[in-house]
Amino acid sequence: MSVDGEPSKDIHRPDHPSSVGWVAHQRVELFNDNPLNLEAGGSLSSVITEYETYGLLNSKRNNAVLILHALTGDAHVAGWDSAPEGDLREYRKFKPGWWDQMVGPSKAIDTDRFFVVCGNVLGSCYGTVGPSSVNPKTNKAWGLSFPVVTVGDWARHQAALLDYLGLDYVQCVLGGSMGGQVALELALAYPERFKGLIILSAGHRVTTQGLAFNAVGRRAILTDSNFNNGDYYDGPRPLSGLAAARMMAQITYLSEESMGHKFGRRLRGKDSPDFTLTGVEFEMESYLNHQADSFVKRYDANSYLYLTRAMDYYDAAAKWGGGILAETAAIIQARTLMVSFSSDWLFPPDLCRELVSAMCLARRPVSYVNIPSRYGHDAFLVETEQVRRLIHGFLATNAL
Repeated sequence: MSVDGEPSKDIHRPDHPSSVGWVAHQRVELFNDNPLNLEAGGSLSSVITEYETYGLLNSKRNNAVLILHALTGDAHVAGWDSAPEGDLREYRKFKPGWWDQMVGPSKAIDTDRFFVVCGNVLGSCYGTVGPSSVNPKTNKAWGLSFPVVTVGDWARHQAALLDYLGLDYVQCVLGGSMGGQVALELALAYPERFKGLIILSAGHRVTTQGLAFNAVGRRAILTDSNFNNGDYYDGPRPLSGLAAARMMAQITYLSEESMGHKFGRRLRGKDSPDFTLTGVEFEMESYLNHQADSFVKRYDANSYLYLTRAMDYYDAAAKWGGGILAETAAIIQARTLMVSFSSDWLFPPDLCRELVSAMCLARRPVSYVNIPSRYGHDAFLVETEQVRRLIHGFLATNAL
């Protein structure tokens, strides 16, 4: 990091002064004594949970920051994984964490100042128990026998991880997209526990259009000939369905402007079309195919079903305020920063402003920024400099 705070070109190197360096994931069994009773019914006990931490906890144990990952993310938010393991972890080799540009010494979330925690959610395929995990009662993968989980369950699971780490008080909880939903739910379920709340590219619910795209993605998986009612772990996997779901989702993460700028209607490696129905003709097609092919190597189709369904079910106003968003917002005690992006049509600015307006009506402390961006929903991961400045400023004024 340079003197004025601008990131240097080699900031992602593990030996860079602003990197947390080589890290190893940690695991813990939660809910050993008291099972986690789930909102949709059923329960889970002895919940294996994967998490990572960076920085040091101070003597008062009040400098913690909790980060929540997005839909297909994991606990590896910063640094370089020293021991990636398993087929679905190969993608982590020789790559920094998914938000490495934000977390580390002298970065926006400064690990010289904060003790940073990121835990993997229930139902994922990255170390925390989910449908691809072995059910101890059957010694087989859970598959669709894994219970349905919700954003509320994720929040209680994260709170249990904080309990295990001895963190009764958290300086800030933050997340983008799905992670923003979980951050909001934590601030509602445990209002006195969090001093700050940062929500990026997320809102109190998914839009109707978001529900529709998630439904199409799940349909692609469910109708794959290899899906086998979710019991595919000993045979061919539903890779075609998962690939189609990823391609559909990838479109929602972008915008017309970003797609047009990057790909336009350019043909792939030729000056004129081949007039084929089965081949790849356009650069846009090639990009989506690449995204799909890399995704299916690292993610589980059942996890995709569980996590997108949990996002769909979440409606903070219905759950906490009897359908009235201002009454929901009144519960929040954390000082809040809400960030939207102009071209995001998965969690559009108008939806984000609904929560901001409700917080203003409830006289809750909230700051709101809508960042002009052509990058769509992915902007919270792409517009790094503007997001970095906002987070740094918020944490600086939300001082211990």
